Amino acid sequence: MNDKIPGLEFYQMVPKEALQYEGILSLLLYFKWTWIGIVVMDTANGERFVEIVLPLFSESGVCVAFIERIPTLTFVTDIKDMLDQGAKIHDKIIDSKANVMVAYGESYSLAFFRFFPYLSQQEHMTDKPKGKVWIGTAQLELTSFVFQRTWDTETFRGAVCFKIQSNDLPRFHQFIENRTPSSTTNDGFIRDFWQNAFGCVFPNRVLQKVEGNVCTEEEKLESLSTTLFEISMTGHSYSIYNAVYAVAHAVHAMSTSRLKYRATADRHRLKCHNQKPWLLHRFLRIVSFNNSAGDKVSFDQNGELVAGFDIINWVISSNQTKVKVGKIDPEAPPDQTFTINEDAIMWHSWFNQTQPNSVCTESCQPGTSKKVKEGEPFCCYDCIPCPEGKISDQRDMSDCYKCTDGNYPNKHQDLCIPKDVNFLSFEDPLGFSLASFSLFFALTTALILGMFVKYKDTPIVKANNRDLTYTLLISLLLCFLCTMLFIGQPDKVTCLLQQTAFGIIFSLAVSCVLAKTITVVLAFMATKPGSRMRKWVGKRLANSIVLFCMFIQTTICTLWLATFPPFPDGDMHSVIEKIVLECNKGSVVMFCSVLGYMGLLAIISFTVAFLARKLPDTFNEAKFITFSMLVFCSVWLSFIPSYLSTKGKYMVAVEIFSILASSSGLLSCIFFPKCYIILLRPDKKRAECFKSSTRNRTTHRHGPIYVKLTLKFKTQ
Repeated sequence: MNDKIPGLEFYQMVPKEALQYEGILSLLLYFKWTWIGIVVMDTANGERFVEIVLPLFSESGVCVAFIERIPTLTFVTDIKDMLDQGAKIHDKIIDSKANVMVAYGESYSLAFFRFFPYLSQQEHMTDKPKGKVWIGTAQLELTSFVFQRTWDTETFRGAVCFKIQSNDLPRFHQFIENRTPSSTTNDGFIRDFWQNAFGCVFPNRVLQKVEGNVCTEEEKLESLSTTLFEISMTGHSYSIYNAVYAVAHAVHAMSTSRLKYRATADRHRLKCHNQKPWLLHRFLRIVSFNNSAGDKVSFDQNGELVAGFDIINWVISSNQTKVKVGKIDPEAPPDQTFTINEDAIMWHSWFNQTQPNSVCTESCQPGTSKKVKEGEPFCCYDCIPCPEGKISDQRDMSDCYKCTDGNYPNKHQDLCIPKDVNFLSFEDPLGFSLASFSLFFALTTALILGMFVKYKDTPIVKANNRDLTYTLLISLLLCFLCTMLFIGQPDKVTCLLQQTAFGIIFSLAVSCVLAKTITVVLAFMATKPGSRMRKWVGKRLANSIVLFCMFIQTTICTLWLATFPPFPDGDMHSVIEKIVLECNKGSVVMFCSVLGYMGLLAIISFTVAFLARKLPDTFNEAKFITFSMLVFCSVWLSFIPSYLSTKGKYMVAVEIFSILASSSGLLSCIFFPKCYIILLRPDKKRAECFKSSTRNRTTHRHGPIYVKLTLKFKTQ
């Protein structure tokens, strides 16, 4: 009764129906059954059930594969058409991928449904029907028509159904066992039931003729199949029992109240003995008692019984039919409202006593995510691997997610693993190798510097400004040593010095090369008679070039440190498995400006040296400078794509390698030829000088003036 008639008192002797629906949902979610079928009787109640549970199930992630409505039997029903339709429904249920069926109907519904598998098995010659898990509401009972007493009940074995919460009443079994047709009077039902149940007849006193077995009343009710007669009290009978006692307690309370009022009638002038029967409702609303089974019976403010449901398992064995496996208690704490003993459930033999599974798609394992199939219910989906860099650590996740900073996905993408801290250290084979090369080249540079100091008075050392040569060697020595700043765990000091020291020192080296190149060109231009370039030849010009070039680079680095200085940082993303400790450039623009300025100096030096490579003179360095700057430019041009294509500590290694390669290129191309002459050809370092001077005096038309200028330059 959804809409109660105003003024008509109504007391519901069964638990709230909504509690039963929530219990069914809890049962489905407990066993993770998300793909189910619904079977209802084709009645108004059946439609109401569908309208209520569909949104309830859908909100909790349970999908309905199909809804089948069993036709009802009426006087105008075509039995053959109904049975044919029922057999088709049965075949659809059996063939469905859904292994769980939620059934709703009246008490006789299952007895009627037992026709369908019988007809279907006869048609398809099925030896062993496929099992299903039936979930029945409290209205359903495993009953049979008389002619079905020998029919198989295997279809419903293992069903899990709801039953109105009840306990066994004292002496109820003895009462039932002692019931016989002769022990009752004015009860024609028992006599007819006895004949149908035991297949016997009572003698006709009039005709004195009996056809068939004679009923002796020695037959035992407990020997009947439970589908024909349930010897224990059913939920329906228990509700009627409580209803009778509720009215009895209300009448008793009203009678007690009436006697009390009569005793005080003289004082209160009340005449309660004339009260109307409808006044009984005042006592029914507040009735509360414990029945003979020990259960409390009371109503809430809406006139509904305060009670729950038992969850039973239909075992259907020789000695028992139903086993209690759980309950729904509305008065229990929220986390204990639904309880079930999974181990006590006996499933259909088809499932080999393992928990049945009923899903449209098998669970997506960790490392994958769900992708809903287009046009299908949301319970039907594909499992797709997580994209790179993401994980899923639970089953049936709708989407993968990224690990937090400091973690990375494992190989199977189902777990986040803490990242290891990584940087280019001296203990690392790569770092150790680069440090060894740096020290080797620094030692080589120091030896060459010592050699040039020792032979400072030789013309080959004096050529092209001896001080520039010393400055260039010292700057190369510092270039090799500055690579040590890039190895080891970065800190604030090393990050400030790394790029700025590298930029200033390298600019000093390239400035020296540029000054030497310009000096060579100006020296030969100054030998021409009347040339104004004579006043520019000397140490002052070379020093000015070096200082001016250094000033610009120093200014850039100072602005860099003053605005966006480098700082220690941890790169979480470049290398998936590592946290790379590095020096953040602070400003990429300033870093590019430092490199760009060095590149500009190198290009100018290369251009000038290339143009002056064929000028005469034994000690002309333009040719060697050309080769050195060619190596320098090649290294740093290849550095840009190499640096951008590497990650982590290898970026630092690429920069160190570029510094070592370009510095060693300058060292080898400019100074190794001179070392060769100083160490292996000591006779040539002096003889060639004078030979060159003599050749210049005799071959050039300018004569003594040219030779004098040349010698003067070489002795500076």
